[in-house]
Amino acid sequence: MGSTPQTQQELEALSAGDLRRLLSREGQSCRGCVEKDDFVKLAAETFGITLDGPREASPTPSIRSDWSEEHKSAANASKTGRSRSRSKQRSRSRSRGKARADSPPSKPSDFGVEILNITADDAAALTFGAGGRTTERIARVAEAEVELLDHELVLEVRGTELQRRRAIKYAGIVMKSRFGPHVIQEDSDDGDLTILSVPPDVVGYVQGQGGSVLRSIEEEWGTLMVFIDNDLSRAQRLAIFGSIRGRRGSELKVLSAVETKMSGYFNRVRAEVMNRDKGKDTTGTWGTDTMTFKDEGEISYALGKQGGTRKKLERSSGAIVQYVGMVACVSGSKPERCRVREYMKWLFQQLEGPVYVSGWEDREDCTVVDIPSDCIGYITGNRRATLGLMEEEWGTLMFFMNETDSGRSRERTERLAIFGPERPRRGSELKVMSGIETKSPGFFTRGIREKMSDRRGFDTDRMILRDDELSYALGKDGATRKKLELASGAILQYVGHAAFIAGTLKERKRCKDFLQWLLQQRRGSVTVGDVSRRDDVLEMKIPENCKGWVAGNRGSELRRMEMETGCFMFMANDTRGDERLLIFGVNAGTKMGHGGRRHAERMVNEMIDEKLRDDMNRRGRDSREPSPRRRYSRSP
Repeated sequence: MGSTPQTQQELEALSAGDLRRLLSREGQSCRGCVEKDDFVKLAAETFGITLDGPREASPTPSIRSDWSEEHKSAANASKTGRSRSRSKQRSRSRSRGKARADSPPSKPSDFGVEILNITADDAAALTFGAGGRTTERIARVAEAEVELLDHELVLEVRGTELQRRRAIKYAGIVMKSRFGPHVIQEDSDDGDLTILSVPPDVVGYVQGQGGSVLRSIEEEWGTLMVFIDNDLSRAQRLAIFGSIRGRRGSELKVLSAVETKMSGYFNRVRAEVMNRDKGKDTTGTWGTDTMTFKDEGEISYALGKQGGTRKKLERSSGAIVQYVGMVACVSGSKPERCRVREYMKWLFQQLEGPVYVSGWEDREDCTVVDIPSDCIGYITGNRRATLGLMEEEWGTLMFFMNETDSGRSRERTERLAIFGPERPRRGSELKVMSGIETKSPGFFTRGIREKMSDRRGFDTDRMILRDDELSYALGKDGATRKKLELASGAILQYVGHAAFIAGTLKERKRCKDFLQWLLQQRRGSVTVGDVSRRDDVLEMKIPENCKGWVAGNRGSELRRMEMETGCFMFMANDTRGDERLLIFGVNAGTKMGHGGRRHAERMVNEMIDEKLRDDMNRRGRDSREPSPRRRYSRSP
């Protein structure tokens, strides 16, 4: 960075931190510059460089950090199998591709509906379980739409031919399970089956009381698991149905439990397990790597409190990470397994001293944020508690990188590295920024301006809020912010008085709509016009005598339903002035499922029915009792 940039390409080759230092050297104030685009524009004005038309924003801008280089978009493209190219033409073609992904996908040619007539006992089996969510579990494993019409004793299955066949197969397994262990036929494997032998002495431990352990594994990995043998005197075969990732996650979880009770069993089946499904994923690189820990101290450190460190490695890398005895098993595509090895190496290097990741600028899984020295303790927390909570919330790996650099010492900042997928990294970064802004007001937001991006892919918009708007949009303990974030599908974080909204164009627009409607509620009734073209809303006409009952005292009932369903709900007028209830949310939900718009609709209908029944009962009682006026008229 010794010479002055002469062209736009030279400016864009520099990181945000390099540009900031370059401008400071020239005596130019960087006030209002937050993302790399801001620094590039200011540097171009300072050095008299003409920018070539509107440039696409960096796909993962790193605010106040040294990682925001333009060529990261090419690296991100390679992650999804696209060829690397920095040309604007290729960048625009990727944006158009993402635009199509945002629109409702067209249904496959073999998409159809099958109706299965069932008995009352079959319907009972399909509604049995935690919250009666068995049909949801079947739909999730088969990747189909499954709806149980219990009054008509009909099971409706929608999807492709393969999805329908799998869903009907899974429903049959569940319905027959009440007669005992299920018998697997030769045609039961549609490329969705793994069979694992479980020693008879630990079958009860693997099942748990009432099958609770198996159900928890199914819930975690989206699989269906049943024992298929009748002879309880020998090893029992456990059938695991689901995707390749779900089956391997469930299999390793069961093996970990078996190894806890029967040490050495994993070594007997290791070769079979490690070679299972090798190369059968969409990338053709699926496999399993292993690493043996030296002692209990190492595995305890790699496991973390309540398995927190293992889960962090798993979520940030995208691979499956499970410890079976003293062996760490890592399953996934080749890039995912490589990331786990690197993350594990850095994890143990922290025991020996500071860690620095050379070449982090060129990594597609890394964001680096500059942290003021006086805020490091605040961001880290006592015994790393605050950083740990952020890692758990977003599924990232975070640690401070130290390097001998006199220039950085003068700036009195430290580099915080955040590793993981793009969206979780951005969420972690904005969470850190919010904390720093609380401790050191103005560090990020001094001179900040609003920003609205038209990029269809992942990007960040900014809205400036007033003091009264901020407190209302935040809510008690941040409940309102979390509600809008969950309902919109975007990342919403308040950094000082700026609302940062990250996500795809559709998610960002939805979140901005929700935020604007929320703020309008402070001034009175809200008018929302025609919503028939939106795919994220349900409209409900509420009887006049039920509106107060459904809303609750100061909206308490609506808030309760929002918290339970993950939706954004409010009463709004249409263009004719007619009031109706709007239920917004990115998750459509299912007829009997938990969460989503249809769940909220079901809860509202239940409240309306309850109110109408109560009113009818009250009128019935009143008709049987003389009115006070008549009673008094009969008095002498």
